Amino acid sequence: MAHPSQLGFQDAASPVMEELLHFHDHALMIVFLISTLVLYIIVAMVSTKLTNKYILDSQEIEIIWTILPAIILILIALPSLRILYLMDEINDPHLTVKAMGHQWYWSYEYTDYDDLNFDSYMVPTQDLAPGQFRLLETDHRMVVPVDSPIRVLVSAEDVLHSWAVPSLGIKMDAVPGRLNQTAFIASRPGVFYGQCSEICGANHSFMPIVVEAVPLEHFENWSSLMLEDA
Repeated sequence: MAHPSQLGFQDAASPVMEELLHFHDHALMIVFLISTLVLYIIVAMVSTKLTNKYILDSQEIEIIWTILPAIILILIALPSLRILYLMDEINDPHLTVKAMGHQWYWSYEYTDYDDLNFDSYMVPTQDLAPGQFRLLETDHRMVVPVDSPIRVLVSAEDVLHSWAVPSLGIKMDAVPGRLNQTAFIASRPGVFYGQCSEICGANHSFMPIVVEAVPLEHFENWSSLMLEDA
């Protein structure tokens, strides 16, 4: 959950998000080292009389500033490609949920069950209970079991939307007529908030996403109650 004056990412709640945080730190360190080196060279050239400012040709310098950037790009690209393949890998999901974007709410369908589906609307500010978050709470949460591979099929009924939950490291476009898929494993129980991340109209800011990860037995009880009410 984000908080005021936060500078970093939200706490990771999935293995993919943990990998993204590690890659962010890795890339940021490389950027910091490059910035420090460039700043040092600029200061040295301006402040010392021992620098030759009129070098017209140097084979050694040409080799260095060709090979060094190539090495840096490889150090960034290899971990990035690994995470991209990890994010696309979906092996034997225990549960499949179809998330459909509408103007302006989400609907969820648990495809492994015969009749488990519901719409998820934002709770108006005047109806919030103490401790609930403005513009983030929904009347129905997407409930999933913890430590289980979950596949999410994402599409839209009308215009472009985007199903995004930062703590889980997920952002998938919802495109009308197209079925995209993503997957995650919630590594700890909790409630994780997201929002539509594609401008979709006047009430774009009012279609939040709430994913609640619970132990398996709690999920089975919840699904049984939802099926009884259907």
